[in-house]
Amino acid sequence: MEKILKLLEDDATLTPEQIALMLSKEVGEIKDAIKKYEKDGVILGYKTLIDWDKTEREYVSAIIEVKVLPQRDRGFDKIAEKIYNYPEVQSLYLMSSGGFDLALIIEGKTMREVAYFVAQKLAPIESVTATATHFVLRKYKDKGVIYGSCEVDERGNLLI
Repeated sequence: MEKILKLLEDDATLTPEQIALMLSKEVGEIKDAIKKYEKDGVILGYKTLIDWDKTEREYVSAIIEVKVLPQRDRGFDKIAEKIYNYPEVQSLYLMSSGGFDLALIIEGKTMREVAYFVAQKLAPIESVTATATHFVLRKYKDKGVIYGSCEVDERGNLLI
């Protein structure tokens, strides 16, 4: 029933009736499978992807790379838990290679607010040894969804 998960991942608004029709299954079977996935923590939640640039909301996103010293017996887990509990943190990933160990995505109202988060909350964490902040200037694609269309001039050059 992995197909149910893929369909919901692509469009969380699909009803069990629609999924049953798409997969030639009984509606009850689809409802039971979804309930089980939710209960087992396979389905963690349902989100709406919004292009905030088309609204009046002012915000800035940043990708922050973090180098840390792993803690004895806990590795990166304790540090990650401390970081992901900040409300500004939208996503947090443990990286397998490169100069940094963790990568997080945060949102703030301004670049100054993001800089404050890094300087006052993230950098002072005892195990954090370095950070690198990258501000997102434009989203082209997120979670498989393309944001708007890119304009191209008469010569085929991308206009930003």
